[in-house]
Amino acid sequence: MAYSAEISRTNPTAFVFLVDQSASMNDPIGGEIPQRKADVVADAINRLLTELSVKCAKEEGVRDYFHVAVVGYGQSVGSAFSGDLEGRDLVPLSQVADNPARVEERPKKVPDGAGGLVETTTRFPVWMEPVANGGTPMVRALQYAETLVAKWLADHPGCFPPIVLNLTDGESTDGDPSTAAVDVQTHASADGATLLFNLHVSASEATPVTFPESDEDLPDAYARTLFGMSSTLPPDMRSYASQQGFEISDVTRGFVYNADIASVVQFLDIGTRATDLR
Repeated sequence: MAYSAEISRTNPTAFVFLVDQSASMNDPIGGEIPQRKADVVADAINRLLTELSVKCAKEEGVRDYFHVAVVGYGQSVGSAFSGDLEGRDLVPLSQVADNPARVEERPKKVPDGAGGLVETTTRFPVWMEPVANGGTPMVRALQYAETLVAKWLADHPGCFPPIVLNLTDGESTDGDPSTAAVDVQTHASADGATLLFNLHVSASEATPVTFPESDEDLPDAYARTLFGMSSTLPPDMRSYASQQGFEISDVTRGFVYNADIASVVQFLDIGTRATDLR
């Protein structure tokens, strides 16, 4: 069965996060709590990198089951890592875990043991900063991802296929991204084609369209374009999404439209659930 290759230190896979950093990411995201889209997306990715590091931590340290790239696209296209990882692509997870640009102290409410909550602080590592400037060169971003994926697969031909997750809030400003998206997905390992998932971050109060199986309920041509660019969820991700309460079928795609804060977190969680680690 495709998308069933074991992920291990000797057979790792790759995550490539494409992050829209255009000027419109300054706008507030939809939902009850007003926050900039750029801040929400950066927080979600930084939190995910922490969770991946914890998930892969063993007694001897963080195991390199994954190599990770975070690519920003706005005024320019390139690595969005800051600090010691600035300018680097597809960094082994152990090096990611060891090299946050900084660590913030953030407030957190925890149970007080008497049925209430008490505020404390928690450490929050930061690898990428929120940026919002320029246009939305999605075609160039996908081409950048294709280059990374092609090199990765040449070096890891038997791996669980790389996963590219594109987070954007607007239409591409450098042409139709459909062909570039197809080009990404034409690169394959022995276990299947590269996966491309798309999330549209919204300022709207409209209900998110989450992991649809067709484009029938999508509101416009742009939404249908992003849907058409998105890969079908492989079996393990479908199973996990179903456990989280989503209605899932064999043709469900890795796509969310009009995402709010909760949808961003769920999208990243489901989109990075590949298979069991060894």
